[in-house]
Amino acid sequence: MSNQPLLDVITYGEAMVMFVATEFGELSEINHFAKRAAGAELNVAIGLARLGLEVAWLSRVGHDSFGKFILQQLAKENIHSELVTIDSRYPTGFQLKSKAVNGTDPAVEYFRKGSAASHLSLVDFNPDAFLNARHLHLSGVAAALSDSTYQLSLHFADFMRTAGKTVSFDPNLRPTLWKSEQEMVYHLNQLAFKADWVLPGIKEGYILTGLTSSEAIADFYLEQGVKAVIIKLGEQGAYFKDHQGNQGTAPACFIENVVDTVGAGDGFAVGVISALLEGKTLQQAVERGNRIGSLAIQAIGDSEGLPNRAQLGEI
Repeated sequence: MSNQPLLDVITYGEAMVMFVATEFGELSEINHFAKRAAGAELNVAIGLARLGLEVAWLSRVGHDSFGKFILQQLAKENIHSELVTIDSRYPTGFQLKSKAVNGTDPAVEYFRKGSAASHLSLVDFNPDAFLNARHLHLSGVAAALSDSTYQLSLHFADFMRTAGKTVSFDPNLRPTLWKSEQEMVYHLNQLAFKADWVLPGIKEGYILTGLTSSEAIADFYLEQGVKAVIIKLGEQGAYFKDHQGNQGTAPACFIENVVDTVGAGDGFAVGVISALLEGKTLQQAVERGNRIGSLAIQAIGDSEGLPNRAQLGEI
């Protein structure tokens, strides 16, 4: 009998300490920043945990104050951290982010090369923990950190599919972390083909498939065995299609005051994953994704706007 906790979702990736400017201007001119935690997969873990799901996050952090801060944030959000290794050889990454102006994308500078998380490898795999999880969430960010993290992503996906679990994949393209766009497209598509639910943005879908219509992008993945494809369309909402041919759209939630667009896609993933794990329809899942994505962009920071169950309401 395993001593591992029963989990709804397990995910992995790199968390960084994020310094967000508290005043407008070029990053080089800013004197005051607020400290927060950031990372695509961590944002999803936080969002799911706030909705009451049991979530574990696997990673490595440095034996430094940044790493300690990340662990404190995990505890604060009730995320299982047993799979996080404190690595004394390599540092925790960090980033600087400008204060967004009128809802435009902020400037972000990363300091993550050679980080502890980039050295994640198959030695970090704990089969008992994964067997005790219902679902695995992957993103293209963790896969892009190094060859070893890419191989780890493939291994996680293969293991969970073989065990009869579900897998979701958000491409979360980071071209600067790859040697070329061609390499990025090939490697991330190989990972996407192993997922049950694929969640690209429409621009990401075009880059990954060369196709322009939502249905054509969805069919590209469905023909490879993916169960459902959900495509984010920005102000047009989202489109979805599953392997049985069911398809539809869900309108975007109108927001008057867009504060910070970073983290919207992670919020969308939180909505879709949580709803599908609750047994809701794909239509309902996409509507919840739009709802949480809209909440995420009304707060400064990557995860500050993600709601708890009461704030989400009935959707």
